[in-house]
Amino acid sequence: MDRVALRGLRARGHHGVFPREREEGQTFVVDLVLGLDTRPAAADDDLAKTVHYGVVAEEVVGVVQGEPVDLIETLAERIARQCLEHAGVQEVEVVVHKPDAPITVPFDDVTITITRSRA
Repeated sequence: MDRVALRGLRARGHHGVFPREREEGQTFVVDLVLGLDTRPAAADDDLAKTVHYGVVAEEVVGVVQGEPVDLIETLAERIARQCLEHAGVQEVEVVVHKPDAPITVPFDDVTITITRSRA
């Protein structure tokens, strides 16, 4: 399976379990790896036979900016489902970064990584 990767998609969302997170929001960063067969698109040089990563990026940002959830696990699951709506995408790896998580000790990042497929 071939891979198309989008890294560092940024959007402001209001996800989290604490009232401050819901009220003020924070930046979330998303990395995606889409698994698909790109041979038909490459053979015909045809965008319609692959995934339009610009559209995927816009949809993922829409999910992050959309309805708030408590957990980044839930957010990652919603993003994965959205990516799998594209006919050619057979598998997706989603990493959601929450660099401004409400943690009281110094840290660089908090992430969740999930992999989902049609099978």
